[in-house]
Amino acid sequence: MFKKQRAIIAGLLITTILVIGGCKSSYDKLKESNDRAKQYQQAVKFYNKKQYSKALELFELLTPKYRGLTEAEDLFYYYAYSNYNLKDFTSARYHFKNFADLYPSSTRAEECRYMAAYCFYLDSPIPSLDQENTTKAIETLQLFINLYPKSERSAEAGKLIQNLRDKLETKAYNNAKLYLDISDYLSAVMAFGNALRDYPDTKYAEEMEFLTIKAQYLYAKNSAEYRQEERYAQAMTFADQFSEKYANSKYSKDATEYRKDSERGINNAKRYLAALEAEGKLAKKIAKDSTSANGQQQSITDKQNQKSPQ
Repeated sequence: MFKKQRAIIAGLLITTILVIGGCKSSYDKLKESNDRAKQYQQAVKFYNKKQYSKALELFELLTPKYRGLTEAEDLFYYYAYSNYNLKDFTSARYHFKNFADLYPSSTRAEECRYMAAYCFYLDSPIPSLDQENTTKAIETLQLFINLYPKSERSAEAGKLIQNLRDKLETKAYNNAKLYLDISDYLSAVMAFGNALRDYPDTKYAEEMEFLTIKAQYLYAKNSAEYRQEERYAQAMTFADQFSEKYANSKYSKDATEYRKDSERGINNAKRYLAALEAEGKLAKKIAKDSTSANGQQQSITDKQNQKSPQ
């Protein structure tokens, strides 16, 4: 009886395998076919019908078969655009560049060189993320402009570069403001300065120059008294420069207040230090503050070393 059951089960399995094998779709049979001309023709049909996933699978099969042949130029072109239309911009930019390198004399070379740069542009992330692709996009778009200065696409490439630079400006602005928000005032001053140096025409210039005054003032205010005079003086210099450059700024009133507060801070620090000196305690105070500052810096360094892999 058991033998009979096993025979029935085996028969059913064989039948199932045969049925499944016989149910292969025409697309699967086409992929397994050795008729590359038919595969190519159908791949183009899929592409024109916007069935890019199916087209891409066939183009991938055909690429090694057509390498070096006349039809390969069209195949590589469709292959790149299939990736692009599927929003795989990383693969698309590789294949667009590959096309331009393989066929530099093609009428499509300029288009593919532009599309490779444009895919970098599309892969540029939001300002809060790493901007490596943004920088590479600017470089490749600028290279396109250099190669094809008279192209109609060069004007569009220039606009894209400006969009990317705006994103880098926003990144620099946000980073500098973050230092201010977390009370790392010296880093904020330096970051605002670097951003203004790198992007002198930024739309954030007026605000960043004002925030530089604020950050410098707070840096001075939170410093040891014997260091405050120099640091408040720098805040006053920033305020004077701001007032001269932005006479009608909405930040003018606050900038003036920071200047006045800095001047008062200098006077208060001078009086405090004079009193300590009169009591013979100034040197001891400076030594104590220096030791405390060094200890805080060592604590920060130790924490950073603990977080870093050895």
